[in-house]
Amino acid sequence: MLPRAGKEFLVRIRINMRPIFQGRYLLLTNTLSGGVMLAIGDYLQQTREIYKEPKRVREWRRTRNMFLVGLSFGPILHYWYIWLDKVFAGRTIKTVVKKVLMDQLIASPIIGMWFFVGMGLVQGHTLSEGLREYKRMFWQFYKADWCVWPAAQMINFYYLSPKYRILYINCVTLGWDVYLSHLKHKNSHPDAATNSSGIDVQQEAIPSAKPLKEKD
Repeated sequence: MLPRAGKEFLVRIRINMRPIFQGRYLLLTNTLSGGVMLAIGDYLQQTREIYKEPKRVREWRRTRNMFLVGLSFGPILHYWYIWLDKVFAGRTIKTVVKKVLMDQLIASPIIGMWFFVGMGLVQGHTLSEGLREYKRMFWQFYKADWCVWPAAQMINFYYLSPKYRILYINCVTLGWDVYLSHLKHKNSHPDAATNSSGIDVQQEAIPSAKPLKEKD
């Protein structure tokens, strides 16, 4: 049992935090939490990579890119769940199953596409390059998605109030974000160094000069 002072403290925290889950602040909360959790996911993944390869340098620019793309997830998911709760109102098992199927068949592929396209854009790649990467990674991404999200979304749609949906998703997605960072960067081996200020220095390959033709 918590002492009276402890209960009052928890109640005070709940009252003070209530505005961030209401009205226009809810969209801001959902947006920031999406960026923060994706950045944390990348930080953890890079920590794992550095543990396996101690000479590897942490890439803060990569974490920044994950944060920026994560910010864009917030508004997309915010309005998606508003629409989903409006079309499929209620918490019966039948309704929840419909929501989960809609989420898996429509939202998951779109979010996956935006992740790869968005990451490509912030890295300076073209839209077509991002789409090609998404097509190449699609089945690996989508099979893993089906292993994680249907069960998580059953809990989400059955037990939680709509205003807590994105926060719940962003907390559950921490492990998923680590996987996304791994999937996105597993085939990239940048020859990058980071100076003391944390700015990446890319070492671009210099093409070898063509040999001159010998004179007859």
